[in-house]
Amino acid sequence: MNVADFDYELPSDRIAQRPLAQRDASRMLLLDRNSGEWQDRWFREFPDLLRGDELIVVNNARVLPARLFGHRAGIHAQPLGRHNLARGEFLQAAIEVLLVRQLDADTWETLVRPGRKIPVGEKISFGDGDGELEAVVEKRGDFGLRVLRFTSREGFRAAVDRLGHTPLPPYIKRADDPADRERYQTIFARDGNAVAAPTAGLHFTPEIMDRIRARGVEIAEITLDVGLGTFEPVRTERLEDHPIHAERYEISEAAARALAAAQRQNRPVLAIGTTVVRALEDAAEKNEGRAGPVAPGRFEARIFLYPGKPFRIVNQLLTNFHLPQSSLLALVAAFAGRENTLRAYRHAVDSGYRFYSYGDPMLIR
Repeated sequence: MNVADFDYELPSDRIAQRPLAQRDASRMLLLDRNSGEWQDRWFREFPDLLRGDELIVVNNARVLPARLFGHRAGIHAQPLGRHNLARGEFLQAAIEVLLVRQLDADTWETLVRPGRKIPVGEKISFGDGDGELEAVVEKRGDFGLRVLRFTSREGFRAAVDRLGHTPLPPYIKRADDPADRERYQTIFARDGNAVAAPTAGLHFTPEIMDRIRARGVEIAEITLDVGLGTFEPVRTERLEDHPIHAERYEISEAAARALAAAQRQNRPVLAIGTTVVRALEDAAEKNEGRAGPVAPGRFEARIFLYPGKPFRIVNQLLTNFHLPQSSLLALVAAFAGRENTLRAYRHAVDSGYRFYSYGDPMLIR
């Protein structure tokens, strides 16, 4: 299957650069995955469109302020000039570090820019440079990846929460501002170390959740740490040859029981976002042949869903619009059909829908 089969034209002015003033004010495209027919709706209608017996599954991952700015402070830093040697001043050129994936308590896989100038053994200092937050480069990888080991006098998480910036996606062409700390976080956010938001959940408000519960709908939570791989381009000509990224997730005992009950009672499972789909379908694949649809526990999702792949758990999907020729667009096409998906996307473009992380959602059922 060619990657080019998942392409569509998107004018740059369709890419949402900021969230709407109100979370639940988005438009919503309703797509019938069997007929391919669509309707233009509003997200505030979402609770009224439910049957009332669904199991809605959300991702409660919390987005870290994973973008850090520091400067070189180690053995490879360059002096500013001879007249500054006595004062021990060093070149203060900014180094940008993006946390990608946690390897252990204090060690992260990161993207470092400019990476080519940061060798193994280099030290990077953040904040006031007095032990507030420091990192040592332990390993180099491809595409600018570096493994960094962090130390902090107040603890890594506390330092990152204070010094870090919201890791807005690369297609948002502006610096983050204080409002993004709250708006690039779902109301479910509690656990985990996500470095990108589960964006389908950004539309929900407490009032919307109250209306959903009033319909008698059951809600379950899982945690999947959304990684930078969610934006990773497909670099292979054939989609099947793409080395899909791995993401850690956790399914609680309560969520596993809720999923088993929904499947036993033939109730639809509505996933809020592709991250939920990936976690549930990966868990179902791992648990195939055992009791229950999924097992509780912590796992690593490596499943790659594209047209032709089966869906064992998810019956309905709320998702934002995704990048052309991306693995996430392939997942949506696997769920709704490639032609149905691309026709719906073309309609969304022509009708002025807002795209990507801060954009509008699509409900597929």
